[in-house]
Amino acid sequence: FQQLLEFNSGSQLAVLAFLCSSRTARSEEDRDTLWDAWGSWSECSRTCGGGASYSLRRCLSSKTCEGQNIKYRTCSNVDCSPDVGDFRAQQCSAHADVRYQDQYHEWLSVYNDPDNPCALKCKAKGSGLVVELAPKVLDGTRCYTESLDMCISGVCQVGERIRELCFHPLLHLS
Repeated sequence: FQQLLEFNSGSQLAVLAFLCSSRTARSEEDRDTLWDAWGSWSECSRTCGGGASYSLRRCLSSKTCEGQNIKYRTCSNVDCSPDVGDFRAQQCSAHADVRYQDQYHEWLSVYNDPDNPCALKCKAKGSGLVVELAPKVLDGTRCYTESLDMCISGVCQVGERIRELCFHPLLHLS
């Protein structure tokens, strides 16, 4: 089994799934709802520390299809070296060369907004100035410190564990 974290962006539910293999043919569910096959996975949003990758599918019907056209999975689930630092902090420090209120600042990450954990809020080092430097962090950024929940398209996706059983492995052999 390959361990994947898939997100259903419509219901904002993350599902930790154990999949037999990646699927390229259309499933019964896809045929019933007139969806095309899932596309290939995108590049991972991070190279280490856990990022996100997505796959898209197209509705083949002239009417609205039931379900989602995008799904997510975790990727690059290897620890980063200590010198890499926090992903949110990297995004804050990337704004160091941008003037804010006629000054350059060294920006530090802020994780204290439960109402909008996926906005990039940063604090100017040496002052109490806290600013939202971007409406959303990059995909794969943790919503909170010490949390596996991650931001996808500006929304905090919460993890939940399930197992997907593979009932007919011989059907996948070709």
